Amino acid sequence: MKPRTVIFLWIIVLALGISVYAFKKSAGNDLKITTKRTAGEKLIPDFPAKEISSINITDADFSVTLQEKDGNWSVVERDGYKANSTEIIGFLRTLINLKVTQGIEAGPSFAPRFGMDEKSTDPTQRGITATFKDASGKSLATISFGKTLDSTASSSPLGGGSVGRFIRNHADESGFYAVSEVFPSLSADPKSWLTEDFFKIEKIQSISLTQPGSDKNEWELERDTEEADFDVTSAFPGVKIDPAAIAPLKAFFSYAKFDDVVPTAEIEKRSTPEKLQTATFKTFEGLTYVLKLQPSKSNSENYLLNVNASGELPEKRKPAENEKPEDAAAADKAFEERCKALAENIAQAKKLEPITFEVSKFTVDALLKSRTDLMDKGPGPGPQAQPNPGAGLGPVFSPPISAPEQ
Repeated sequence: MKPRTVIFLWIIVLALGISVYAFKKSAGNDLKITTKRTAGEKLIPDFPAKEISSINITDADFSVTLQEKDGNWSVVERDGYKANSTEIIGFLRTLINLKVTQGIEAGPSFAPRFGMDEKSTDPTQRGITATFKDASGKSLATISFGKTLDSTASSSPLGGGSVGRFIRNHADESGFYAVSEVFPSLSADPKSWLTEDFFKIEKIQSISLTQPGSDKNEWELERDTEEADFDVTSAFPGVKIDPAAIAPLKAFFSYAKFDDVVPTAEIEKRSTPEKLQTATFKTFEGLTYVLKLQPSKSNSENYLLNVNASGELPEKRKPAENEKPEDAAAADKAFEERCKALAENIAQAKKLEPITFEVSKFTVDALLKSRTDLMDKGPGPGPQAQPNPGAGLGPVFSPPISAPEQ
């Protein structure tokens, strides 16, 4: 090849190299991430938490509306039952201070890639959307919560092993954001936002339970002191109780919790009146609790429960015999504190009387036993005698045993 030809080819290669470099540099500038928010900045710097009066949260399976009035939050889908205000305030506070870990430039059409496909019926692809409104119903903000970063580590722009969640502020169409918060308790299931406040039964003196679908008692138990074991009343003579079967009843409903509140429109659909049972508890402190229980049609592992509470607390304490003045003062103070706690508990129970709760079968299983279940079955059968093949055949002689040959 002639020298002039070689020089000419090198000039062409050099020109092409310069062109490619210029193109790449230009393309790099055009593809630079330009989301409105950058790492370290608040996702919504002016999040209007104080103006929010309602929050609607939706996912693939559920939808819940949390309503605020006079500083109290309620769950609309549960007939306005009291919501867990601590959880709601914590959720809002987290959004106020939520900071961006990284911005990912992409339009709203890319939402499915981040687990925010609002048309999907798959919970893992649908994500959760929260809409915040003021008292007039005006929308203040809409935020979607997508896949967690730890479950998408292989495709995460932050690299493997990151912890957090993809999130989108609908008012910001510049892209999606990664944040360090996972929001593990965020749910669109109405029951997850209900307050856990419930009633409790303490110092039980007697219990009775009716037969399913009847007013006739299946059994009645009573005891003389708080330390004693329960035994059947005189209404069931000759019945001996199994101590192990009744032991859980001593502290029954001391720390019980409910699973859900049944909306009024759903009560009849879930009721099984033919299996309704009434349990009556009387306490050593003069209170009476009547529980109505029936299996739920919608969930065989749950029961519907209603409570009715009554009773009057004593105005004065009965002094102990030969009580010293210094002991009396301490006893009076303890009596006043106990009466206050009991008054609060009975007031709480009365508030719950119009409500139908759904509780787990495990919660009431110790109570809903038949009389036979509570009875002492006595000792089990002893070991059976092994049959003797020689019985009835007279003396049996063994052949002589010879010494082994040496």
